[in-house]
Amino acid sequence: MPSGKQKRVIPGTTIFDGDQARKGYALNKMCFSFNSAENRAEFLKDQQAYCDKYGLNQQQKQAVLSLQVLDMLAAGGNAYYLAKLGGIFGLDMQDIGAQQTGMSKEAFKARLVEAGKR
Repeated sequence: MPSGKQKRVIPGTTIFDGDQARKGYALNKMCFSFNSAENRAEFLKDQQAYCDKYGLNQQQKQAVLSLQVLDMLAAGGNAYYLAKLGGIFGLDMQDIGAQQTGMSKEAFKARLVEAGKR
């Protein structure tokens, strides 16, 4: 249920607010579970079943199973929790940032270095 407040809009960006937090609760709870090595192993054994265990909806499952970060964000995912999922596959925040911007990881890293010089 929307909060009734005017939403801030940033073109091309999913704002993580209360509505998104409620929408993504199951997804973020699942990603938080990846703090445990046992849970990471269980997820890798049967990703679909693990998503079902946490009650992910179809949009969330599809985003997770295809490792599409932008789709996970749109489905209510929080970048900090999604990083736990990415870590299972050897992805770091630079990989995620590159995917979010549509850049290669190398181009994204170069952009960060350049921005740090300003």
